[in-house]
Amino acid sequence: MSLAALGAAVTGVDISDSAIDFARTLSAESGIAADFERADVSAWLRDAGAAGRKFDRVFSSYGTVIWLPDLDECAEGIAGVLAPNGRFVLVEFHPFAMCFDEKWSLTYPYGGGTPVTEPGGVGDYVADSADLVLPGAQGDGVENFENPFPSCEFNWSIAEVLGALRRAGLTLESFDEYPYANGWHGFEEMAELGGKRWGVPAGRPEIPLMYSLSVRLAD
Repeated sequence: MSLAALGAAVTGVDISDSAIDFARTLSAESGIAADFERADVSAWLRDAGAAGRKFDRVFSSYGTVIWLPDLDECAEGIAGVLAPNGRFVLVEFHPFAMCFDEKWSLTYPYGGGTPVTEPGGVGDYVADSADLVLPGAQGDGVENFENPFPSCEFNWSIAEVLGALRRAGLTLESFDEYPYANGWHGFEEMAELGGKRWGVPAGRPEIPLMYSLSVRLAD
C-alpha cells in the first residue's frame, strides 16, 4: 500500500485469505488503488511468468525467505516476471540472527535449508508488534491466542539466497547488513534505538539483524 501511495501500480500476493481480504478492504477504505491476489507465491510466480506478465520491480520484506522450501524455484519465478532491466529488492531479517532463540541462546542451524518445526505454530506476531510498528493503533490481538497448527520454517544462509538469484540469471547490484531490526522485538532485552528500530542488548557485540539486496535482470 505504501508503494501504491507513491504512484506504483501494485499487485500484492499472499497465501492467506485473511491477509488478502484485509488488504482489499484497506485499499477500498483508503482510496489507494492496488490489486491483491491470493496464492502460494512460488506457484503464482510460475503461473504469472507462463502468462507473460511482467513487472519493473518485485519487492519482498520481513519474514518471507524462511517460508520457502525451494529457493531456486522462487528465484527462477522472480526472474520470469521481471521486465528487461527489472529489479528484485529484498529486505529481510538476517539468517544469522535466526540461529538464536528468544533468550539469545545459539539453538538453530545456519543455512542448509534445514526445516525447523515448531509444534506451537505461528503466534499472533502482528498484534504482539502493534505498539512497535503502529504506536497507538486501535484494536488488540486475540487474547490467549493458540495456533493448533505446527509451523515449518527453512533456514537459508546469505550465500544460498545469493546463489539462487545468480543461478536464475540475476545480477547483484547491492547488498547491505544492518545491526538492528525494524519493528521487531524478537529477543529478550533488546535495546531501543529509536525510529522503531531494535538492536542487541546493551553491552553485547553487534550482530547483523537484517539485510537488504537488489538484483537486476539484464536487458
